[in-house]
Amino acid sequence: MTLSRRIDEACAAVRFVTDLVPRVGLVLGSGLGAASIGVEDQVVIPYARIPHVPMPSVQGHRGELSLGRVGKMGVAVLSGRVHLYEGHGVEDVVMAVRMLARLGMETLVVTNAAGSTRPQLRPGALVLVTDHLNLTGEDPTRGPEAAGLGPRFTNLTDAYDPGLLALFRRAAADVGVEMAEGVYAASKGPCYETPAEVRMLASMGADLLGMSTVPEVIACRHMGLRVAAVSCVTNLAAGIEGSHPDHEEVGRIASQASGRLALLVARFLELVGEA
Repeated sequence: MTLSRRIDEACAAVRFVTDLVPRVGLVLGSGLGAASIGVEDQVVIPYARIPHVPMPSVQGHRGELSLGRVGKMGVAVLSGRVHLYEGHGVEDVVMAVRMLARLGMETLVVTNAAGSTRPQLRPGALVLVTDHLNLTGEDPTRGPEAAGLGPRFTNLTDAYDPGLLALFRRAAADVGVEMAEGVYAASKGPCYETPAEVRMLASMGADLLGMSTVPEVIACRHMGLRVAAVSCVTNLAAGIEGSHPDHEEVGRIASQASGRLALLVARFLELVGEA
């Protein structure tokens, strides 16, 4: 079955439940849900009811699609994601965001948990992603050209849309949430980086280290969408101030920062709706 046909079947399952057209889509990691960012009149669809959208296996990723409204604007929220390190192919990793794009989404906002290569970016910091390094060895646009999805060669010069970055800066100022900015490096995982790898990545310009986001960003840029991303720093990367990252710490810090991230995203959505 072609990729385009799989996307259509996923969309049909959603359309069977609701005809809401999402203008903005969000991928939310641990600790956040649609209600926390002000989405009203929600319809919730488990991924298990959507063909070709895989269920996450990682704790904290619920595996639900919520569709509702912020003001008059349709919003879709993916609570949880699947990762390359779970054994999924890159087409499956980006299937949910490609589905939202075909449902009418124009803008994608991605959140993630990340390690920091900079001691000044402490656990709990929120960081606006301005660019990325794709170290996964994967590209969701690779393979046979899929008719109707996007160009053969996708320009990623402004992968993170300048206009959306400006709206996030304004949102942070409006709600009084401190927000840094940085470059996100994605690896396949699931092992954390070694101290030597952290030093190498820092020298290459990486401020944030993670195992997600980049495939989703590339897929949506391929389909012509505007994209923004915000990282929550959950740990100092390995070897920095004696750090030994572990998943329990990641989940705990992400949960603690979720209130500030929810405020930030909620105000951003209001600004998008006013634009």
